[in-house]
Order: sequence, then C-alpha cells, then structure tokens
Amino acid sequence: MNPLQGYQFRCTLTFGDIYAQVIIWLIVIFLSLATSVAMYQNPVYAFLTGGLILVLSLPFLLFAFVTTLLNHIQLSPVEETKASGASADSTPPSGAVQTS
Repeated sequence: MNPLQGYQFRCTLTFGDIYAQVIIWLIVIFLSLATSVAMYQNPVYAFLTGGLILVLSLPFLLFAFVTTLLNHIQLSPVEETKASGASADSTPPSGAVQTS
C-alpha cells in the first residue's frame, strides 16, 4: 500500500482571465437598465423586465466564473526528500498540504 502523499494546491487565476466576463456582465446590466427605463410607462413591466433579464443571466455568469476558476486550479504532488539526517520539524514548502 502506498503512503499518502502531500499535494500542493495552486490557483493560477488572474484578473485578465475573467476580464471579458466582467465586461459582458456590465453590458448585460446596462442593457437591462436601458430596457427598464424604456418601458417605464408601466413601472410593473419595467421592474419585471429588468429583474427577468438579471435573474436569467445570473446562472450563466456564475457558470462561467466557476468553470474558469476550476480550469485554473493545479494540484501537484510534493516531492519529499528522504535523507537520513532530515529533521522532524522541517516545514513543507509554502502552499503545500501535508498529509501524514
């Protein structure tokens, strides 16, 4: 049986990866507001139109953010050095999850 091995968790997500998604979301918000203002002769329709656009677009926005985040997560095994003189109080590399 293999002993448990430590893994390093690294997120490589940068703002540039989600920049286009933020811009598209802002466009959706402004189009929703413009539609609501255009229909303001009947405030109920204006409110329902704006809310409907936001509620229907929110799941797609969250899906895009979550999949982008998951695509930028890396798990890499931490290589342990097995030296005979290794001390017991040695610390793992930064960001490493030690399972022992």
